[in-house]
Amino acid sequence: MNMAGGKSMGDLFPDLNGPEAPIISGVAHDRSETQVTLRSVPDKTGVAAKLFTILAEGGINIDMIVQAGASTGTVDISFTLPSAQADQVHPLLDQARDVIEFKSVDLNSDVGKVTLVGVGMKTHSGITATFFRALSDKHINVLMISTSEIRISALVPLEDLDDAVKAVHTAFELDADQVEAVVYGGTGR
Repeated sequence: MNMAGGKSMGDLFPDLNGPEAPIISGVAHDRSETQVTLRSVPDKTGVAAKLFTILAEGGINIDMIVQAGASTGTVDISFTLPSAQADQVHPLLDQARDVIEFKSVDLNSDVGKVTLVGVGMKTHSGITATFFRALSDKHINVLMISTSEIRISALVPLEDLDDAVKAVHTAFELDADQVEAVVYGGTGR
């Protein structure tokens, strides 16, 4: 994550790079996510800008975003937002249909996000592989992925969220006795 003047967190806070800096500081989760997917969006410059401008003007907070292209000249755009705003997004997308020209929209509120956090992640290889192997070993399907220098987040089916949190805790040798003890304060964004 580049900050002011193109500096990273480690540049701004050198103590974070020291030998005592923990590689992983914790695991968090969020049960209050809704995944929205717009299907068959024209693959044209500016479409994502128009979509997210409309949502921003409507007060919608966006978290994760994935765009997947197809050989048909269209893309699917998926994003997550707080479940509390799911009802607000419907009218905005209805208004945006002619501007964005998507074919259909899917909303899925049966999702949750598990996040691994640690300032040492950017300098230690294998963290990402261990995170996803832990989920795979428990047969947990990953729906979306978001990363930064200090975190990896995976959107998973809500019914698998507790198992995902425990699997990641175990993989990184963290205390996983109580899943609720590791919840983000607020929205986790």
